[in-house]
Amino acid sequence: MTTESMPTPTPTPTKAQAAGNPRALARARRRRSAARFWRAYRGHRSGLWGLAALVAIALVALFAPQLVGADSQSVTDAPGGALESPSGEFPLGTDQFGRSVLALLVWGTRVSLTVGLLAAFLCVAIGTVVGIVAGHFHGWYSTVLMRVTDWFLVMPTLVLAIALATVMDRSMWTVIIAIGVTTWPTTARLVRAQTLAVESRPYIERARALGGGHGHIMIRHVLPNVMPLVLAQTTLVISSAILTEATLAFLGLSDPTTTSWGGMLQDAREAGAVSAGDWWYLAPPGIAIALVALAFTLCGRAIESVLNPKLGVAR
Repeated sequence: MTTESMPTPTPTPTKAQAAGNPRALARARRRRSAARFWRAYRGHRSGLWGLAALVAIALVALFAPQLVGADSQSVTDAPGGALESPSGEFPLGTDQFGRSVLALLVWGTRVSLTVGLLAAFLCVAIGTVVGIVAGHFHGWYSTVLMRVTDWFLVMPTLVLAIALATVMDRSMWTVIIAIGVTTWPTTARLVRAQTLAVESRPYIERARALGGGHGHIMIRHVLPNVMPLVLAQTTLVISSAILTEATLAFLGLSDPTTTSWGGMLQDAREAGAVSAGDWWYLAPPGIAIALVALAFTLCGRAIESVLNPKLGVAR
């Protein structure tokens, strides 16, 4: 058999191509997109530092009972004396009840992260729905939604959160709701602007011409295109939510039975740590709040830069 008559070998198809499954093809595209995102994200040193800090803090919160013990928050079984300075037994000293400040700091990680994440999710969910609906529909729908958004936007967020936390029961869920329902207008404005930009593209007109309804266009076409912006906004909102939770706890509007970083600052103030100069009771929760907020901000800036390289965020 001559060389010309030999059959040409066909390239080996990928698993997705061999299966001929549109879902498999979509999963393959998502994996490639995630790999490109991670390669770009790794180029931001500040983003990697923030991500490493968040992973470490999340592990501390997850394994808090194993690290400091489940009974370290007990007032009746406190192992030390009141307001002892840092020592070998208590690296960060004790509080007014004799409990280890380090143990309280570890337990407070759970509450602060939980409140920050859930409040940010609620805020972004409300803002995304309002923004997409206001950007998709025109006329009085958009006008009413934007006027409500403007009203929330001009009102002081902290004042509204304090008002809600005052009239509702003092619990962690009250703080989450108070933060979530008062901080969504910024997200709604950003998502609405992105929705207007997306709906001006030709494929939206083709989708309408082919009979696509409002729900189909908003969910299948608009939402996937605004999700990168929503993701970047979420990481920035989390840091703001953690700071707001600390403020509400410092003002005594959170659940007094739970340990949070803001609650530790409130307890330190009531114990007279400010006037007595007991810095070991004040500094650790304040530094922890600042570090978590900084870590989320660094991650958010890196994600925003990857998704929108035109911003030119420094690496």
